[in-house]
Amino acid sequence: MSDRHHVLLIGFTDAAACRLAYEDAKHLPGLRQAAVLERSADGIIDVPESHTRGAGVPTVGGGMVGGLVGLLGGPIGALLGFAAGAAIGNAAEQNWERDGGAGLILLSAQVQDGTAMLVVDLTESDPGPADRLAADHGGHLERRAAEEFAEEVRKAREAAEQAPPEDE
Repeated sequence: MSDRHHVLLIGFTDAAACRLAYEDAKHLPGLRQAAVLERSADGIIDVPESHTRGAGVPTVGGGMVGGLVGLLGGPIGALLGFAAGAAIGNAAEQNWERDGGAGLILLSAQVQDGTAMLVVDLTESDPGPADRLAADHGGHLERRAAEEFAEEVRKAREAAEQAPPEDE
């Protein structure tokens, strides 16, 4: 099987089981991001756990490249280059985080009162590890193509941006 980029939605009736599954999900091959969505019995949504593999790498990498390029201008150039590179890398990370947050907002509507959902973004070559994770923790697994999910998030964001502001 070739590698496929998926968003896995694993539903749980027990929030404690979801958090245990989250800890195991952080070790899945091909993991990009994982988060727990919980909705209390009175309807309050919470994201108590989240993990992004490689968080901070674009910021540090951008800073290093900028610093190396800036060396051409001497010590001050290196400092300014590092700062500029880090700022560019951080902007890329912020866009990635914004998209992830928008996806969680969209998915929160699927979490019923008193339940939890583990959301896993990964590239998988074998569905076995994720299938076992869901089965071992008593979760219901739904796989969605990441490209299709990203398109849903994009459309929802556009609709929200075009909606008239609510009166206060």
